[in-house]
Amino acid sequence: MVLCPVIGKLQHKRVVLASASPRRQEILSNAGLRFEVVPSRFKEKLHKASFATPYAYAVETAKQKALEVAGRMHQKDLRAPDVVIGADTIVAVGAMILEKPVDKQDAYRMLSRLNGKEHSVFTGVAIVHCCSKDGRLDTEVSEFYEETTVKFSELSEELLWEYINSGEPMDKAGGYGIQALGGMLVEYVHGDFLNVVGFPLNHFCKELARLYYPPRPEDLRRVRHDSIPAVDTFENLSDSEVLFTACKLKLFDVLKDQGPLQAVDVARKLSTCAGRTEQLLDVCAALGLLEKTHRGYGNTEVATLHLVSDGEHSLQGLAEYNDAHVWGVFTRLGLAVREGADQTRGALGAMEEERLSQSKELTLQFMRAKHSLSKLTAHHVATAFDLSRFASACDLGGCTGILARELAQEYPRLQVTVFDLPEVTELSGGFQRGGRQTERIRFVPGDIFKDSLPEADLYVLSRILQDWPDDKLHKLLSRISSSCKPGGGLLVAEAAAEEEGASRSPRLRTLSAGQPRSADEHRRLLQRHGFRDVRVARAGDLLCVVLGTRAAP
Repeated sequence: MVLCPVIGKLQHKRVVLASASPRRQEILSNAGLRFEVVPSRFKEKLHKASFATPYAYAVETAKQKALEVAGRMHQKDLRAPDVVIGADTIVAVGAMILEKPVDKQDAYRMLSRLNGKEHSVFTGVAIVHCCSKDGRLDTEVSEFYEETTVKFSELSEELLWEYINSGEPMDKAGGYGIQALGGMLVEYVHGDFLNVVGFPLNHFCKELARLYYPPRPEDLRRVRHDSIPAVDTFENLSDSEVLFTACKLKLFDVLKDQGPLQAVDVARKLSTCAGRTEQLLDVCAALGLLEKTHRGYGNTEVATLHLVSDGEHSLQGLAEYNDAHVWGVFTRLGLAVREGADQTRGALGAMEEERLSQSKELTLQFMRAKHSLSKLTAHHVATAFDLSRFASACDLGGCTGILARELAQEYPRLQVTVFDLPEVTELSGGFQRGGRQTERIRFVPGDIFKDSLPEADLYVLSRILQDWPDDKLHKLLSRISSSCKPGGGLLVAEAAAEEEGASRSPRLRTLSAGQPRSADEHRRLLQRHGFRDVRVARAGDLLCVVLGTRAAP
């Protein structure tokens, strides 16, 4: 039996089921689980209106049932069982929770409400791991819930009362038992049938597998901690969608402050669906962004460093901007396949032009995105080559000045100009921090395609060229070449092409965006515009930095 290895993890443990339900006992026994039955004495009087969703109420009730049994057994024997399983099944019509009827008239009201309609059956389950430390009970709780949709047929009054008079509804949530006479009321079931009976065995076994068979390191995506670890995730379409969603929900912020947490608790704090939230958490764990243990989900070092919104090296701004404005690039995938054209450069260039006509808030959002990414890449760019021979530099499209600050800090005699659009330079002050090197940095407003470029020994383009179609790219390089004096330099930093022979999986960006330029392509591009002695260096895992010297006319 496939599930035997999972159930087997509990075979040598003292397991207690905190429920008198014969249906739950039968389901677990048939699965091969050995357990004691100690019915809970927890008074099921939680205030339903205080819970955002019906399943949250069921999960909390299941947890309190299990904790009550664990505490009582520990107090009696000064030794708790290893595992206590609590469960609670409810029927919900919309936000209304239907539990067991108190009398026949109550059963009639319930069944009449379900008659001819769909409803949800929720079972909340709590798995409590117990241990005794210095005479005290220590517990760790894993929670989950399962939802099944059930549709009643249109039933006559006579049939409803015949069923009620059978006595079966009186100890059943919602007033019916699907595994017995109540099955005749049901037109269809969507989901786990055993969940309606009283215990979601399939989900329970998956939870045991999660607790006792954590993912192996080789099964998780390797996330590099040198260079730019979190940015690599943006390059895969489905991974990006997961990452953008998690960032938008502030998932990593919640886990930083309160983790590790179970999926149900995360969903409660985010006001999201617990089932879908658990799926999102599992994918984030598979991507190496979260750690998953029996205690719940917690941030990895990478997530804390780069995905928590208030972190010094946070990529939150980049994720938000990509989600809102760059994701549309992938809608050009079909066009890229048909025409072989580089869709990202054209699309991003068009979005850049659109950005210029948009509101101040959109400009700030763009700046936050570029600022967060530049914080990770600036040092790699500034130190890829020895630039000490240059006395002045101009960072074209330098945005908030992160790279300029790194250049000034690395080369004490270098004067740096940040040249960007007026609306960008106007807002750049909000991104500055104090430091002596700021005295050697100035911000000059202007358009790199229209206005005269500031004089400088070294011009810098960081993540600029790939944003534009070829005609604008060559226009910009021609303008720089005309402004650069013989012996001056051009430093270009762009996304790096994958190294030849590297065993990396194909990415959808290679279809929609075209391949990043190779070292030879960069060399030829700069040589075409009058630069010689072109050198190429790898900076971190994702960047290629190119330095060329302006030749004499």
